[in-house]
Amino acid sequence: MRAAGGWTPPTPGQRLSILRRTRTVAVLGASNKPSRASYFVGTYLLADSGYEVWFVNPNEREVLGRPAYPSLAELPGVPDVVDVFRRPGELGAVLDETLAVGAPVLWLQLGLADEEVARRGHEAGITVVMNRCLKIEHARFHGGLHLAGFDTGVISARRRAR
Repeated sequence: MRAAGGWTPPTPGQRLSILRRTRTVAVLGASNKPSRASYFVGTYLLADSGYEVWFVNPNEREVLGRPAYPSLAELPGVPDVVDVFRRPGELGAVLDETLAVGAPVLWLQLGLADEEVARRGHEAGITVVMNRCLKIEHARFHGGLHLAGFDTGVISARRRAR
């Protein structure tokens, strides 16, 4: 991915560092629909990450049995990471909301990338990750990524006998 106005994508080591220092994640655009990626990611984060997860969606009262907040400003604290599941045209407003609450990391899920948002975020002093899935990255660095994206429970570099 090209650099945008001084922004360069975080390296794998930098992404691992983000995940290691993260304690709270706000899932912006969380949904109660099992067919949505935010539902799948939210389920994983609650079960396997050790993070405190806050769901943000003004149209939901609850997601995965947890309260859903109408905005980042109404969360019980400042999230370490804002994990975004929103339309590409909304990313500028999402950045503004992220900056307003003081979150240090804006994480744009797979399929979401905006060089202007990355540049503005970088200039404002936050870390921007684009076009990466937080669940996949967490599983990758914690030994649980299977080709299908599921935790196999096996950590090995050896091929299985056929």
